[in-house]
Amino acid sequence: MLRASEVDLGRGVRGVTIENDRISVTLLPDKGADIYQWVHKRTGVDVLWKSPWGLRRPGAGIPTSFDSSVTWMEWYPGGWQVLFPSGGGPVTYKGVELSFHGEASAVPWDIDDLGSDERAAWLRLSTRLARSPFALERTIELDHDASSFLLRETVRNDGGEPMDYMWGHHPAFGAPFLSDDCRIDTNARHLVADDAYDPPSNPIETGQTYEWPHGARDGDATDLSIVPGESASRATLGYFDGYGEIAWYGITNSHLGIGAGLAWRREDFPHAWFWQEMHASPSFPWYKGAYVMAIEPNTTWPGQGLVAAMEKTGTHRVLQPGESRTAEIRAVLYDSSTGIGGIDMDGTVHP
Repeated sequence: MLRASEVDLGRGVRGVTIENDRISVTLLPDKGADIYQWVHKRTGVDVLWKSPWGLRRPGAGIPTSFDSSVTWMEWYPGGWQVLFPSGGGPVTYKGVELSFHGEASAVPWDIDDLGSDERAAWLRLSTRLARSPFALERTIELDHDASSFLLRETVRNDGGEPMDYMWGHHPAFGAPFLSDDCRIDTNARHLVADDAYDPPSNPIETGQTYEWPHGARDGDATDLSIVPGESASRATLGYFDGYGEIAWYGITNSHLGIGAGLAWRREDFPHAWFWQEMHASPSFPWYKGAYVMAIEPNTTWPGQGLVAAMEKTGTHRVLQPGESRTAEIRAVLYDSSTGIGGIDMDGTVHP
Protein backbone atom coordinates (compact mmCIF):
# COMPACT_ATOMS: atom_id res chain seq x y z
CA MET A 1 0.00 0.00 0.00
CA LEU A 2 1.28 3.43 -0.96
CA ARG A 3 -0.67 6.44 0.17
CA ALA A 4 -0.26 10.21 0.49
CA SER A 5 -3.07 12.06 2.24
CA GLU A 6 -4.03 14.96 4.47
CA VAL A 7 -5.09 13.88 7.97
CA ASP A 8 -6.77 15.46 11.00
CA LEU A 9 -4.56 15.16 14.09
CA GLY A 10 -7.10 16.69 16.46
CA ARG A 11 -7.11 20.06 18.21
CA GLY A 12 -7.61 21.63 14.79
CA VAL A 13 -4.16 20.52 13.60
CA ARG A 14 -3.70 19.46 10.00
CA GLY A 15 -1.18 16.79 9.09
CA VAL A 16 0.08 15.19 5.89
CA THR A 17 0.97 11.48 5.87
CA ILE A 18 2.92 9.43 3.37
CA GLU A 19 3.09 5.69 4.00
CA ASN A 20 3.68 2.21 2.67
CA ASP A 21 3.32 -1.21 4.29
CA ARG A 22 6.47 -0.72 6.37
CA ILE A 23 6.51 2.84 7.68
CA SER A 24 4.42 6.00 7.85
CA VAL A 25 5.61 9.59 8.17
CA THR A 26 3.35 12.48 9.21
CA LEU A 27 4.29 16.16 8.88
CA LEU A 28 2.81 19.43 10.16
CA PRO A 29 2.77 21.82 7.17
CA ASP A 30 1.34 24.67 9.23
CA LYS A 31 4.09 24.49 11.85
CA GLY A 32 7.60 24.35 10.43
CA ALA A 33 6.92 21.26 8.30
CA ASP A 34 7.78 19.30 11.46
CA ILE A 35 7.94 15.53 11.11
CA TYR A 36 5.56 14.74 13.95
CA GLN A 37 5.20 10.96 13.61
CA TRP A 38 7.58 8.32 12.25
CA VAL A 39 5.99 4.92 12.75
CA HIS A 40 7.39 1.40 12.41
CA LYS A 41 4.24 -0.34 11.21
CA ARG A 42 4.98 -3.94 12.22
CA THR A 43 5.25 -2.93 15.87
CA GLY A 44 3.11 0.22 15.73
CA VAL A 45 5.89 2.15 17.49
CA ASP A 46 6.32 5.87 16.82
CA VAL A 47 10.03 6.46 17.49
CA LEU A 48 9.72 10.24 17.93
CA TRP A 49 9.27 11.96 21.29
CA LYS A 50 6.10 13.90 22.10
CA SER A 51 6.09 16.86 24.48
CA PRO A 52 3.84 16.62 27.57
CA TRP A 53 1.76 19.62 26.44
CA GLY A 54 1.21 18.10 22.99
CA LEU A 55 -0.02 19.53 19.72
CA ARG A 56 -1.41 23.04 19.54
CA ARG A 57 -3.15 24.57 16.57
CA PRO A 58 -0.74 27.04 14.91
CA GLY A 59 -1.87 30.63 15.38
CA ALA A 60 -4.41 29.80 18.09
CA GLY A 61 -4.58 32.04 21.11
CA ILE A 62 -2.41 34.97 22.13
CA PRO A 63 1.38 34.64 22.55
CA THR A 64 2.17 34.61 26.26
CA SER A 65 5.83 35.60 25.96
CA PHE A 66 7.98 37.89 23.87
CA ASP A 67 10.97 35.62 24.54
CA SER A 68 11.35 33.45 21.44
CA SER A 69 12.85 30.59 23.47
CA VAL A 70 9.73 30.44 25.63
CA THR A 71 7.40 30.80 22.65
CA TRP A 72 9.20 28.03 20.74
CA MET A 73 8.84 25.68 23.69
CA GLU A 74 5.16 26.51 24.15
CA TRP A 75 4.48 25.36 20.58
CA TYR A 76 6.98 22.48 20.58
CA PRO A 77 5.03 19.22 20.05
CA GLY A 78 8.11 17.01 19.97
CA GLY A 79 9.07 15.24 16.75
CA TRP A 80 11.63 16.46 14.22
CA GLN A 81 12.31 20.10 13.27
CA VAL A 82 14.53 21.86 10.75
CA LEU A 83 16.80 24.44 12.43
CA PHE A 84 17.46 27.33 10.03
CA PRO A 85 18.98 29.93 9.64
CA SER A 86 20.06 29.67 13.28
CA GLY A 87 19.96 27.05 16.00
CA GLY A 88 20.08 27.34 19.75
CA GLY A 89 19.50 30.57 21.61
CA PRO A 90 18.13 33.73 19.95
CA VAL A 91 20.70 36.16 18.53
CA THR A 92 20.67 39.56 16.84
CA TYR A 93 21.98 39.46 13.27
CA LYS A 94 21.75 42.23 10.65
CA GLY A 95 19.32 44.26 12.71
CA VAL A 96 16.80 41.58 13.72
CA GLU A 97 16.47 38.80 16.25
CA LEU A 98 16.93 35.37 14.75
CA SER A 99 14.57 33.45 16.99
CA PHE A 100 15.37 30.39 19.06
CA HIS A 101 16.04 27.41 16.77
CA GLY A 102 15.33 29.51 13.68
CA GLU A 103 12.31 30.89 11.90
CA ALA A 104 11.95 27.92 9.53
CA SER A 105 10.89 25.66 12.42
CA ALA A 106 7.94 27.90 13.31
CA VAL A 107 6.41 29.31 10.11
CA PRO A 108 3.78 27.65 7.87
CA TRP A 109 4.98 25.82 4.77
CA ASP A 110 2.99 25.51 1.53
CA ILE A 111 2.12 22.07 0.17
CA ASP A 112 3.27 22.24 -3.46
CA ASP A 113 2.71 18.59 -4.40
CA LEU A 114 1.30 15.55 -2.65
CA GLY A 115 0.82 12.26 -4.42
CA SER A 116 1.60 8.61 -5.00
CA ASP A 117 1.73 6.03 -7.77
CA GLU A 118 2.68 2.35 -7.90
CA ARG A 119 6.35 3.17 -7.26
CA ALA A 120 6.46 5.87 -4.59
CA ALA A 121 4.65 8.43 -2.44
CA TRP A 122 5.93 11.99 -2.17
CA LEU A 123 5.39 15.36 -0.57
CA ARG A 124 6.85 18.70 -1.67
CA LEU A 125 6.69 21.83 0.49
CA SER A 126 8.16 25.32 0.45
CA THR A 127 8.30 28.50 2.50
CA ARG A 128 9.82 31.99 2.47
CA LEU A 129 11.18 33.46 5.67
CA ALA A 130 10.44 37.03 6.80
CA ARG A 131 13.31 37.85 9.17
CA SER A 132 15.91 36.88 6.60
CA PRO A 133 15.73 36.60 2.80
CA PHE A 134 15.80 32.82 2.59
CA ALA A 135 13.47 30.50 0.69
CA LEU A 136 13.33 26.78 1.52
CA GLU A 137 12.04 23.80 -0.42
CA ARG A 138 11.67 20.24 0.83
CA THR A 139 10.80 16.93 -0.81
CA ILE A 140 10.13 13.69 1.05
CA GLU A 141 10.04 10.50 -1.06
CA LEU A 142 9.02 7.01 0.08
CA ASP A 143 9.43 4.03 -2.25
CA HIS A 144 6.81 1.29 -2.30
CA ASP A 145 8.85 -1.41 -0.49
CA ALA A 146 11.26 0.76 1.49
CA SER A 147 11.79 1.02 5.22
CA SER A 148 13.36 4.43 4.70
CA PHE A 149 12.50 7.82 3.25
CA LEU A 150 14.68 10.45 1.59
CA LEU A 151 14.45 14.04 2.77
CA ARG A 152 15.86 16.51 0.24
CA GLU A 153 16.00 20.17 1.22
CA THR A 154 17.16 23.30 -0.60
CA VAL A 155 17.88 26.72 0.91
CA ARG A 156 18.22 29.81 -1.30
CA ASN A 157 19.27 33.39 -0.63
CA ASP A 158 16.70 35.64 -2.35
CA GLY A 159 18.31 38.80 -0.95
CA GLY A 160 20.80 41.15 -2.54
CA GLU A 161 23.64 40.62 -0.06
CA PRO A 162 25.55 37.63 1.35
CA MET A 163 23.82 35.85 4.22
CA ASP A 164 25.38 33.74 6.96
CA TYR A 165 23.47 30.72 8.23
CA MET A 166 23.54 27.50 10.17
CA TRP A 167 21.37 24.58 9.12
CA GLY A 168 20.42 21.39 10.88
CA HIS A 169 17.75 18.83 11.67
CA HIS A 170 16.47 18.05 15.16
CA PRO A 171 14.85 14.58 15.42
CA ALA A 172 13.99 13.88 19.07
CA PHE A 173 13.46 10.27 20.15
CA GLY A 174 11.34 9.16 23.07
CA ALA A 175 9.57 6.30 24.82
CA PRO A 176 8.37 3.66 24.22
CA PHE A 177 11.10 3.41 21.62
CA LEU A 178 13.73 5.09 23.78
CA SER A 179 14.71 3.07 26.85
CA ASP A 180 17.68 1.49 28.59
CA ASP A 181 17.39 -1.29 26.00
CA CYS A 182 18.80 1.18 23.44
CA ARG A 183 22.36 1.54 22.20
CA ILE A 184 23.86 4.11 19.84
CA ASP A 185 26.09 3.15 16.91
CA THR A 186 27.77 5.80 14.76
CA ASN A 187 30.87 6.34 12.64
CA ALA A 188 31.63 9.64 14.40
CA ARG A 189 35.01 9.47 16.11
CA HIS A 190 34.80 12.37 18.56
CA LEU A 191 32.35 14.14 20.81
CA VAL A 192 33.06 17.74 21.86
CA ALA A 193 31.16 18.85 24.97
CA ASP A 194 29.41 22.21 24.78
CA ASP A 195 31.54 24.87 26.46
CA ALA A 196 28.67 26.69 28.19
CA TYR A 197 25.86 24.21 28.90
CA ASP A 198 26.44 22.33 32.15
CA PRO A 199 23.14 21.02 33.53
CA PRO A 200 22.73 18.70 36.51
CA SER A 201 23.84 15.09 35.96
CA ASN A 202 26.05 16.01 33.01
CA PRO A 203 28.45 13.07 32.42
CA ILE A 204 31.03 15.12 30.46
CA GLU A 205 33.18 18.18 31.22
CA THR A 206 32.33 21.40 29.39
CA GLY A 207 34.57 22.13 26.42
CA GLN A 208 36.36 18.78 26.51
CA THR A 209 36.84 16.44 23.53
CA TYR A 210 36.21 12.72 23.95
CA GLU A 211 36.84 9.65 21.83
CA TRP A 212 33.41 8.20 21.19
CA PRO A 213 31.78 6.47 23.06
CA HIS A 214 33.88 7.35 26.11
CA GLY A 215 32.88 10.17 28.43
CA ALA A 216 34.24 11.13 31.82
CA ARG A 217 33.68 13.64 34.61
CA ASP A 218 35.34 13.94 38.00
CA GLY A 219 37.07 10.61 37.44
CA ASP A 220 33.86 8.74 36.61
CA ALA A 221 33.84 7.11 33.16
CA THR A 222 30.63 6.73 31.12
CA ASP A 223 29.91 4.65 28.03
CA LEU A 224 27.80 7.20 26.15
CA SER A 225 26.63 4.62 23.60
CA ILE A 226 24.43 3.03 26.28
CA VAL A 227 21.16 4.94 26.74
CA PRO A 228 20.09 5.49 30.36
CA GLY A 229 16.66 4.28 31.43
CA GLU A 230 13.75 6.39 32.61
CA SER A 231 14.81 6.01 36.24
CA ALA A 232 18.19 7.62 35.51
CA SER A 233 19.07 11.31 35.65
CA ARG A 234 21.16 12.76 32.81
CA ALA A 235 21.39 15.94 30.75
CA THR A 236 24.11 16.75 28.26
CA LEU A 237 24.93 18.55 25.02
CA GLY A 238 27.86 17.82 22.74
CA TYR A 239 28.88 17.73 19.09
CA PHE A 240 29.93 14.75 17.00
CA ASP A 241 32.64 15.06 14.38
CA GLY A 242 35.22 12.90 12.62
CA TYR A 243 32.71 11.23 10.29
CA GLY A 244 33.52 9.37 7.10
CA GLU A 245 32.31 10.57 3.72
CA ILE A 246 28.86 9.28 4.64
CA ALA A 247 27.90 10.13 8.22
CA TRP A 248 25.45 7.85 9.97
CA TYR A 249 24.03 6.75 13.29
CA GLY A 250 21.57 4.14 14.49
CA ILE A 251 19.67 3.85 17.78
CA THR A 252 18.71 0.19 18.34
CA ASN A 253 16.23 -1.06 20.92
CA SER A 254 17.25 -4.66 21.62
CA HIS A 255 14.00 -5.51 23.42
CA LEU A 256 11.70 -4.23 20.67
CA GLY A 257 14.04 -5.53 17.96
CA ILE A 258 13.88 -2.28 15.97
CA GLY A 259 16.04 0.74 15.37
CA ALA A 260 15.98 4.22 13.87
CA GLY A 261 18.85 5.85 12.06
CA LEU A 262 19.97 8.60 9.71
CA ALA A 263 22.62 8.85 7.02
CA TRP A 264 23.85 11.96 5.22
CA ARG A 265 26.84 13.28 3.30
CA ARG A 266 29.50 14.77 5.53
CA GLU A 267 29.94 17.70 3.14
CA ASP A 268 26.29 18.67 3.79
CA PHE A 269 26.36 18.33 7.57
CA PRO A 270 29.88 17.84 8.99
CA HIS A 271 28.64 17.67 12.59
CA ALA A 272 25.78 16.31 14.68
CA TRP A 273 24.49 17.69 17.96
CA PHE A 274 24.06 15.11 20.72
CA TRP A 275 21.40 16.12 23.27
CA GLN A 276 19.96 14.18 26.17
CA GLU A 277 17.41 15.48 28.71
CA MET A 278 16.43 12.72 31.09
CA HIS A 279 14.73 13.75 34.34
CA ALA A 280 17.64 16.04 35.19
CA SER A 281 17.01 19.74 34.52
CA PRO A 282 14.79 21.60 37.01
CA SER A 283 12.51 24.54 36.23
CA PHE A 284 11.25 25.62 32.81
CA PRO A 285 10.79 23.92 30.43
CA TRP A 286 11.50 20.38 31.65
CA TYR A 287 10.86 20.43 35.41
CA LYS A 288 12.78 17.14 35.62
CA GLY A 289 9.92 15.54 33.69
CA ALA A 290 11.34 14.91 30.21
CA TYR A 291 12.91 11.72 28.85
CA VAL A 292 14.21 12.57 25.39
CA MET A 293 17.30 12.30 23.21
CA ALA A 294 18.30 13.75 19.86
CA ILE A 295 21.20 13.29 17.43
CA GLU A 296 21.00 16.18 14.99
CA PRO A 297 22.91 16.58 11.68
CA ASN A 298 24.13 20.18 11.43
CA THR A 299 26.46 22.36 9.42
CA THR A 300 27.62 24.21 12.48
CA TRP A 301 28.51 24.14 16.17
CA PRO A 302 28.09 25.11 18.98
CA GLY A 303 24.32 25.21 19.30
CA GLN A 304 24.30 28.69 20.82
CA GLY A 305 22.88 30.68 17.92
CA LEU A 306 24.41 31.85 14.64
CA VAL A 307 26.45 34.74 16.00
CA ALA A 308 28.07 32.64 18.74
CA ALA A 309 29.00 29.98 16.19
CA MET A 310 30.52 32.62 13.89
CA GLU A 311 32.61 33.98 16.75
CA LYS A 312 33.63 30.71 18.41
CA THR A 313 34.19 28.16 15.63
CA GLY A 314 33.60 29.82 12.26
CA THR A 315 31.68 26.74 11.16
CA HIS A 316 28.75 28.80 9.83
CA ARG A 317 28.10 28.94 6.09
CA VAL A 318 27.43 31.75 3.62
CA LEU A 319 25.09 32.02 0.64
CA GLN A 320 25.69 34.72 -1.93
CA PRO A 321 22.72 36.55 -3.53
CA GLY A 322 20.75 34.07 -5.64
CA GLU A 323 22.86 31.13 -4.48
CA SER A 324 21.30 27.91 -3.22
CA ARG A 325 22.43 24.77 -1.43
CA THR A 326 20.77 21.32 -1.38
CA ALA A 327 21.26 18.58 1.21
CA GLU A 328 19.79 15.10 1.68
CA ILE A 329 19.12 12.92 4.70
CA ARG A 330 18.17 9.25 4.51
CA ALA A 331 15.99 8.20 7.46
CA VAL A 332 15.49 4.48 8.06
CA LEU A 333 13.61 2.23 10.48
CA TYR A 334 15.22 -1.21 10.66
CA ASP A 335 14.88 -4.57 12.39
CA SER A 336 17.75 -5.46 14.74
CA SER A 337 18.40 -6.54 18.30
CA THR A 338 22.18 -6.19 18.23
CA GLY A 339 22.96 -2.81 16.70
CA ILE A 340 24.26 -1.90 13.25
CA GLY A 341 27.52 -1.31 11.43
CA GLY A 342 26.44 1.39 9.01
CA ILE A 343 23.75 2.98 6.86
CA ASP A 344 24.14 3.85 3.17
CA MET A 345 22.47 6.76 1.41
CA ASP A 346 20.15 4.31 -0.37
CA GLY A 347 18.83 3.09 2.98
CA THR A 348 20.85 -0.14 3.16
CA VAL A 349 21.56 -1.03 6.80
CA HIS A 350 24.68 -3.06 7.55
CA PRO A 351 24.43 -5.49 10.49
